[in-house]
Amino acid sequence: MKTVQISLNSIDKVKSFVNSISQFDYDFDLISGRYVIDAKSIMGIFSLDLSKPIDLAIHSESDVDDIMAALEPYLV
Repeated sequence: MKTVQISLNSIDKVKSFVNSISQFDYDFDLISGRYVIDAKSIMGIFSLDLSKPIDLAIHSESDVDDIMAALEPYLV
């Protein structure tokens, strides 16, 4: 598992982020304080405070380089 910080400070960024990670068959969790939500859930993402960076937990040991390349626009 790998954890990175991302920023999703606009509606368009949230939509493109979900589309980007949905192409992978791995689990992704967004962690904000004590809340942990499925990163592939647009409704779940909008329940978080998007004004500050959020931790993204990537539950994959393989394809990490491909995942990181897809996440490049959102990394803090």
